[in-house]
Amino acid sequence: MGGRLVLGGAPLGQPGDVGPRLRAAMATADVLAVEDTRRLHRLAADLDVRPAGKVVTFHESVERARLPGLLAALAEGRTVLLLTDAGMPSVSDPGYTLVRAAIDAGVEVTSVPGPSAVTTALAVSGLPVDRFCFEGFLPRKAGERRSRLTGLAGERRTMVFFESPHRLADALADAAAAFGDDRPAAVCRELTKTHEEVRRGPLAALAEWAAGGVRGEITLVVGGAPAEPVVLTPAELAGLVAGEEAAGATRKDAIRAVVVRTGLPRRTVYDAVVAAKDS
Repeated sequence: MGGRLVLGGAPLGQPGDVGPRLRAAMATADVLAVEDTRRLHRLAADLDVRPAGKVVTFHESVERARLPGLLAALAEGRTVLLLTDAGMPSVSDPGYTLVRAAIDAGVEVTSVPGPSAVTTALAVSGLPVDRFCFEGFLPRKAGERRSRLTGLAGERRTMVFFESPHRLADALADAAAAFGDDRPAAVCRELTKTHEEVRRGPLAALAEWAAGGVRGEITLVVGGAPAEPVVLTPAELAGLVAGEEAAGATRKDAIRAVVVRTGLPRRTVYDAVVAAKDS
């Protein structure tokens, strides 16, 4: 196929975040598949862009029904620009089915990257971001939501969720029950918009705050489970070092390997080896 599918990163709230590449893509695409036509026209007006291509809706309820027509346009060599309401298509937004179908049909799939609520919330949360996981929207039903959160109680990475403002208080209370009242978190509301707000604190305190009512787009960031301390006797530590040495490691490398495996200070492991040697 000679066509091209372009995934456009729409602004979270501020039109000024849009770069010249997305402006050009909006103006020149043969087909614009958009989650909400009203938002497209509002964004185009804010950017002083006049889309020349055909505009079709592409939201959750029509996503699969639109595939044949969009694939046909791509087969004819046209450029299709996919825009969802905010952030990148496919990330808890429509898009995956079209991307997968286009790839399977041999269509070039590219992007004009833009803002993402996931990484934006992580950056401002004040929580560790060296490792994180995105969990999307929590289940709407209370029992399913609690089950999902219970299953994540041991997750060591920082977690990111999307949540409805109407369910936020219940979700925070359920998270506090699953993760502990004191687990640190951040509620990021209306990111990049006029009324942006980031509330940071323990889950229980955030649940109490949210019980008063919250409005706007919500991204929730929750700290990962703390590492459980390793409890080993000096004799057990010395045995681990001896096992590494028996496998061919030098004493120095054996101690280093046990430090990495246990997370204990090097001095603790070294003293255990010395104590075992002297006994």
